[in-house]
Amino acid sequence: MLERRLGLGQATAINMIDMVGIGPFITLPMIITMMNGPYFLYAWLAGALLSFIDATVWSELGAAFPKAGGSYNFLKEAYGPNKAGRLMSFLFVWQTMIQAPLVIASAAIGFASYFSYLLPLNWYASKAVSGGVVILIVLLLYRKIETIGKISVFLWFGVILTILWIIAGGLAHGNFLGPIKHMNDGLTLNYGFVSALGFASVKTVYSYLGYYNACHLGSEIKNPARNIPRSMFLSITGISVLYLAMNISVTSVVPWNEAKDSEFVISLFMERLMGSAAAIVVTCLILWVAFASLFSATLGYSRIPYAAAEDGSFFKVFATLHPTKQFPHISLLFLGGLGFVFSLLFKLSDVISAILAMRILIQFIGQSVGLVLLHKKRGRAFFPWKMALFPLPAILAILLWTGILISTGWQMILAGLSVISLGTIVYFVKAKHNGEWPFRIGN
Repeated sequence: MLERRLGLGQATAINMIDMVGIGPFITLPMIITMMNGPYFLYAWLAGALLSFIDATVWSELGAAFPKAGGSYNFLKEAYGPNKAGRLMSFLFVWQTMIQAPLVIASAAIGFASYFSYLLPLNWYASKAVSGGVVILIVLLLYRKIETIGKISVFLWFGVILTILWIIAGGLAHGNFLGPIKHMNDGLTLNYGFVSALGFASVKTVYSYLGYYNACHLGSEIKNPARNIPRSMFLSITGISVLYLAMNISVTSVVPWNEAKDSEFVISLFMERLMGSAAAIVVTCLILWVAFASLFSATLGYSRIPYAAAEDGSFFKVFATLHPTKQFPHISLLFLGGLGFVFSLLFKLSDVISAILAMRILIQFIGQSVGLVLLHKKRGRAFFPWKMALFPLPAILAILLWTGILISTGWQMILAGLSVISLGTIVYFVKAKHNGEWPFRIGN
């Protein structure tokens, strides 16, 4: 049985190092290109706003159902453990078995991409680096949860040090407020701006993902009704401030119209401020950040198939715990193995959109709708943590996630629907084989 060993500080650190991976560094030029103006900062504000709103949904559910697997339990409880909830929770685990390795692959591919600033890599060498990082992560996670908690805090310090150094560099440069003063230059509130904001927000939301990682480790969090919500809001607040300050700092030194064309914009930023040696050091720290995020994400995702299998709703082999270290090692090895394969096959830009498209319908929109259903069934008093102005935040979350889904593009939407459709077929085949609902009357 999993044990509650992680406190508020460790839960917050796990969330934050999951959020700050390679994403904000590699998506910064992408976002500026999509917005094509100094008002690109609005895309980061939009990502923060959606994260805060969605965190209220996660907080109510995480505090009420603090178990391993997070969304698996939320969907099952919201839609009914014996009927639609069984299908929804199965579909969540099903898409996680594909989407989680994509997240792992995206961090590994981004790591290899930024590593090429230090040492130019051909295609084969780049794939060797990305695959090797995934293997190293799995080896590090092959240990007890209290040790992992200490490693997470250690990695978190490196994450914060990196971003604070970047921010301090811009402050020392003397033009820190310049990008803020000019962020509305050329801005016109029309369809073109809203459309660009939607496409750019796909990338910023990707950079914020992970604020809910503590929910996946719910059965290992101390005092979960208090610590799970607090860890999320602390994480989003801290990361939002750091992201905005980092973007302002970078573009105060490297103008936005130049930054959008730089693959290694952070390294270029530091090279201009302090020279090539400093650029190499900051690049190494960015690689530290990418590694830390991959560590945290893989840890959280490995608990999802385990939780479903232990509950009897997924393939039994994933419920296996390591005989001495007591962690779901089969789940870890499977996700890590598939993440290794994906890191060799895919490109980063495609992976980012695929991750969001695959998750939004079942997980993010599904949870928000499910929370409203739970309130009707169990009443507001049931929830240890309560969002303000219910159900407005849940409705806003549904609308905003729908907008992000559309912005991923119809190709990615169809790919996500295909995964859901295939999962539905597998579920009904499995249900028929086991004599489960809807094939057995009275269940």
